[in-house]
Amino acid sequence: MHTSHYQIPEHLPQRLTISLWDFSWYTMTMPGEPFADLDRAFAEAVERGYNTVRICAMPYLLFGDHGRDTSALTFSNLGGTFGQRTRWYNTRGGATLNGREHFLRFFEAAKRHNVFVILSSWEYQQSPSFLSTSDWYQDLMAIAPQERFKALARAMGRMITFLKEHQLDDRIAYAELHNEVELTKLREVAQPGEDTFAAEKPYLEQAVSLLRDEHPDILMTVCYGGVPLTHMHDLPQNMQVAHFHLYIYGVLEQLFQEAGLRGNEGPFPTELAREILRKDAPPFETWAPPSEEAWKTEATGVSRRLFYIHDWADPDKWDLWLYDHYGDYRVAMRQVIDLRLQALAAWAEQRNIPAVIGEGYVGYTPLLTNFEEGPVGKDIAEYAVAACQRLNFWGYILCSNAAPHHPFWHDVAWQQRVNAQILGAAARNEPAVDER
Repeated sequence: MHTSHYQIPEHLPQRLTISLWDFSWYTMTMPGEPFADLDRAFAEAVERGYNTVRICAMPYLLFGDHGRDTSALTFSNLGGTFGQRTRWYNTRGGATLNGREHFLRFFEAAKRHNVFVILSSWEYQQSPSFLSTSDWYQDLMAIAPQERFKALARAMGRMITFLKEHQLDDRIAYAELHNEVELTKLREVAQPGEDTFAAEKPYLEQAVSLLRDEHPDILMTVCYGGVPLTHMHDLPQNMQVAHFHLYIYGVLEQLFQEAGLRGNEGPFPTELAREILRKDAPPFETWAPPSEEAWKTEATGVSRRLFYIHDWADPDKWDLWLYDHYGDYRVAMRQVIDLRLQALAAWAEQRNIPAVIGEGYVGYTPLLTNFEEGPVGKDIAEYAVAACQRLNFWGYILCSNAAPHHPFWHDVAWQQRVNAQILGAAARNEPAVDER
């Protein structure tokens, strides 16, 4: 058993079991969508054993220095059927929300169900692409790269003040300046040829300092999309939570490479891409949002190639390819899990701060595929959860796909079993899941 001595506020759980609700809590609110009834969504989370959800809280849109009216925000999808079989993008669209009121209702529901919230922002990633107009995206991009970090910190600070004014700040597990800072448009602060991690570090440290000074009672941090083993010295030294993501890919990376989903070079669709497409897939050249929605593909950061494959892949063919090749990667994928988690645990222990895995574990799969939700994906998830428990992580996710807007949510029994093991082991100070 790995033992750390980090301190967390007394009102927070000993262990965070996290469900990733990202931006879907405001993009999927139409009748019949997963977040049309927030109380139901929280009740289902508690039923499955979760005590924490992690969200893009849209802090800049709601509390940023832009002067826009957020009392009637209309959300949409990417246009037509584009993205409708791609995870997170399969929104119906059409809802009009009062932004701050919806945020307040979300936290009130969290309090009623005794669930905690990790505040974050996806605003320099996908979030603005779901608004019906480009205003949000244009406002963000108009900020000079060097000023974006402070702009986010000021907005997040105001958001936390707003929660304090409504006696809801006890729901905050901690706050992240932004999701996956090294993979977002925040990296535009780096000059050509300059290392992204090193370039971002002083700006991230300044932003975290601003938040810590304004709200010393709330844990503040930033979020990385991976565990940058060769750049640990370039991470902010004033993070109060070591928050990272653990996507292994492994066999999925091989599929991505062979299907032409890494970069936009070379002929496409590739041979493998053609093999796994549905028979009714349209030509790639024709698969795009309506022209008036073209700005949204720029705002998402997700390539049109990926949308095409995820929208038109035959789920059985996709899964079968991964099952056929998984044996070649099984040992290596487990080794990667162990190596990355051990490095992160050591880094967090040196700083005496808690460690959290906020997303994981296989990677980005089409909405209707089942590899990560099936026996292999569950085995990978349980292996990672056991390692997190052994290394005394404060919080970790069961799977990024285990949330109301993914089919995996309906596997109630598995989520209940693993969450019960995590929380029971935390109370007994024992490993959560048997090592395999």
